[in-house]
Amino acid sequence: MAAFEPSLSQSLNRPPMSTAAPSMADSLPNTNFGFDELRDRMTKFSVRFDAFIEQSRKRVLEERNQFRMNVAELQEDQRMKKKDMEILQLKTSTHQQTVSKEAAEKREMQAAIASLTEQRDKNMAQRDALKQQIADTQKEIDARLAAQRAHAARIDAQARFNVPELDFWVTNLCMRIEGAGQEDRLRFIYSHIDEKDWEREAWFELSTASRDYDVRHCRPKLEREKVERVLDRVNETRELVVLLKGMRELFVEAMKS
Repeated sequence: MAAFEPSLSQSLNRPPMSTAAPSMADSLPNTNFGFDELRDRMTKFSVRFDAFIEQSRKRVLEERNQFRMNVAELQEDQRMKKKDMEILQLKTSTHQQTVSKEAAEKREMQAAIASLTEQRDKNMAQRDALKQQIADTQKEIDARLAAQRAHAARIDAQARFNVPELDFWVTNLCMRIEGAGQEDRLRFIYSHIDEKDWEREAWFELSTASRDYDVRHCRPKLEREKVERVLDRVNETRELVVLLKGMRELFVEAMKS
């Protein structure tokens, strides 16, 4: 269109021709430049361009919204991860405290077990010692009981066979036999020992707790060596009459002195 503007301006600047003369425009060929088609194409292009712009704008808006959504999701994920990390740190701290507490309790329990084990070992050692002591004591008691039973059996046997003889010596030695307040003690009391006082008495206590006879007490007092000599003869012969006669002789001798 701009190419035709000079010719148009020149034609306009020319002096008007006579109306009677024929116009040059009428003599020009009829040329169709396609303005309608161009206008239609430009309209369609504008529509397509506007549609393209609108689609681009929508796409940009959608991408921007999607980007914002992605950023929001990332921020939310970051916040959740941060929260999860805080929870994990709290759980880790709690777990460490629990582990430390359990370790301390374990050490305390191990110390308590060690103390109880030591105390148990001591108690077991004491128990074994007491058992051994009880066993030894029981053996000693059994031995003493056996000895007492044997001695009692000998005394009973001797008493059964010597009752008449004992009665004879009780009568002839002016003697009587009494208990001394203990199961293994006998008291032999003599009279008619002192020529100046026939009622005066002398006595001695005989212990039968062991196999050998033993004189524990006597009145009046006698020399221990003399009593030991009499006991040696009695324990050698196992004859009770030796003791009875020997002790009477010692009392008579003591009364005379």
